[in-house]
Amino acid sequence: MPFCSILTHCKVRNLLWYNFNMKMNDEKPLTFLGFDYGTKSIGVAIGQTITKTAQILTTLKAIDGEPNWDEIGELIKKWRPDAIVVGLPLNMNGTEQPLTEKVRVFIQEMKSHFHIPVYPEDERLTTVEARAELFERGGFRSLKKKAIDALSAKLILESWMKK
Repeated sequence: MPFCSILTHCKVRNLLWYNFNMKMNDEKPLTFLGFDYGTKSIGVAIGQTITKTAQILTTLKAIDGEPNWDEIGELIKKWRPDAIVVGLPLNMNGTEQPLTEKVRVFIQEMKSHFHIPVYPEDERLTTVEARAELFERGGFRSLKKKAIDALSAKLILESWMKK
């Protein structure tokens, strides 16, 4: 593939990563929203490039996989992210699972609604990691669905920022 095609193909991602890795004094810090999509609930986290860490924001309700776009719009208006990262569910062998196509539709709808770059991020084992972390903090009582989804969003976003 010619260099210019590669550059065009990766242009947005490369520019974002260039900004992501700039010194703090040279460029403004970037902010990202991370989403862990589910058909009943969607975990949300916020992250930034200063420390390359994320924090849990909230868990939104979804009805049959359809989020409340106004709620997502309010989060975007409030936090003004430079990009959005959405967890992409894959099987351990890298193949897609039934939820993967719904997530791809969600990503396309995010792009259409908000005109912000949206990046998928492999979310394999984030739910397992989130459950383990929550259990360690508070035992079985802490293993609530909302908490798991929100922490999964945080882990997905941090994983993406560390690449």
